Amino acid sequence: MAEKTTKRHKRSEQEKEQFRRQHRLTFRLNDLEMKALTKYYKKYKVKNHARFLRETIMTAILKKFDEDYPTLFELPEPKKVQPDPTLF
Repeated sequence: MAEKTTKRHKRSEQEKEQFRRQHRLTFRLNDLEMKALTKYYKKYKVKNHARFLRETIMTAILKKFDEDYPTLFELPEPKKVQPDPTLF
């Protein structure tokens, strides 16, 4: 039987230092927000709460950056069409 060989990429000390989390972020939730978050953790079996919050926040930030990315040509804002009241 063939052996599985997996090679892990070894990061240099400089790369390790670059990805080390050194900044602490603290925020408060009210009772309803905490209850909703706890319910979410239980329902979806989230074990690593810090990782979940970090990934959720960064996903929202990166999505917003993508939406706000400058384009070569500015697209016009879509016009709102008002329904004709005489049709009803």
